[in-house]
Amino acid sequence: MKLGIIISTNEPETVWNALRLCVTALKNKHKTKIFLLGKGVELEEIKNKKFNVKEQIDLFIENKGEILACGTCLKSRGKKGSSICPISTMGDLLKLVKESDKILTFG
Repeated sequence: MKLGIIISTNEPETVWNALRLCVTALKNKHKTKIFLLGKGVELEEIKNKKFNVKEQIDLFIENKGEILACGTCLKSRGKKGSSICPISTMGDLLKLVKESDKILTFG
């Protein structure tokens, strides 16, 4: 199955749970991509002692997951893309929706 995950929050527990699901999906041989939208583009800055988002990001990348980040959302926050979260467009989000069997949103 191909999963498309849209994260539009920077709330640590919600993002942590979304990433845990993504890692589990990848480990079970499901192709999984994440698109960051709105506050979700702040993913790499989330720091929380109880919910280790960084650890889950690393596991997601290690298991060949792909993360895309809305360029407009990054720009509105004075941010640039990174190697983990490259700048993407609404066209990329549309492609993700079209190619996915299921779309889940967290936000």
